[in-house]
Amino acid sequence: MVLDEMTAGVAATEGQIAAGRFVLRSVRASDAGLISHHAGDRRVAEATQNIPHPFPPGAAEAYVTRAMTHERPGSVWVLDGSMTGLSELLGVISLKPMEVKAGQGGQSEVAYWVAPAFWNTGIASEAVRALLAANPLGDRTYFAEVFQDNPGSARVLVNNGFTYLGDAEAFSVARNASVPTWTYIRKLD
Repeated sequence: MVLDEMTAGVAATEGQIAAGRFVLRSVRASDAGLISHHAGDRRVAEATQNIPHPFPPGAAEAYVTRAMTHERPGSVWVLDGSMTGLSELLGVISLKPMEVKAGQGGQSEVAYWVAPAFWNTGIASEAVRALLAANPLGDRTYFAEVFQDNPGSARVLVNNGFTYLGDAEAFSVARNASVPTWTYIRKLD
């Protein structure tokens, strides 16, 4: 089945967020194998700050356990396309709550990765759009940071109403180096 032939508007069940051709759902233990497979791809690891390469044995299981027992449930989601014939795990998206001053409302940092087979298909844009619309943590402001050598991720953010905030740099575990980044902000009305 080709992505263009799929129907949009997958129905979500309770605890899931509908995201066009897939749903955002909680991480489950059975996701460890596909997380290990995709996160073990150098291209995925080098596009993130925290995924090591090579991906160590047991890292996916540890990640899944942390996601399932996180003190703020609903902070990590799997992009699950199994209901439309896509992969059960297209990628992962998460919100990392940030400290805020009283009266400012919640703030979170959005982070995501998509399996290389689904790059340039709109999957990341759909995931970010759905997460912002659902606003599961009740945030008023979202931040995101992408490496400057990853303009595709920057387009995902701009296409979802994020505006450029400035340049910075962040350490990439997979690259074992600090990498220039672009920082973005999105305020909800």
